[in-house]
Amino acid sequence: MMPSGAKGTQNGPLAPTVLSCRKPAAMPDTLRKRADFLRAAAARRQGTPGFMLQARLRAPDERAEGVRIGYTCSKKVGNSVVRNRARRRLREVARAVLPHQGRDGWDYVLVGRPGVTVTRDFAALIEDMNRALARIHADTAGGAAPGRPA
Repeated sequence: MMPSGAKGTQNGPLAPTVLSCRKPAAMPDTLRKRADFLRAAAARRQGTPGFMLQARLRAPDERAEGVRIGYTCSKKVGNSVVRNRARRRLREVARAVLPHQGRDGWDYVLVGRPGVTVTRDFAALIEDMNRALARIHADTAGGAAPGRPA
């Protein structure tokens, strides 16, 4: 039996409160194997003030559906607390931008920068990501970037 002042139904407790109406964006698959990170590091890269973006178009014999993303922050970024904070920020940038700007069949790696990835304004990180993706994909129709294999 419910207390006299409580609202709800006779059959159960109060319904949970909805905190947000926004549906979370689907996260792309995550790169986990070292070989995938090494292949991305050998391909295209674009530096930004907040991080470095590495990207590569997967080979035709690889599973080429969807976007895959990896994150890396070396000990140069800081201690484990700072590295994890930087990685979380990069993950949110990817969650916000890649569903709209990422291309199927591409692998992306976001590399954190010491002192900047954690402190840079989040809106600026989003803008960095948009600009970096535009530069990476600017010459995909014309082949590989100068001096870099596709």
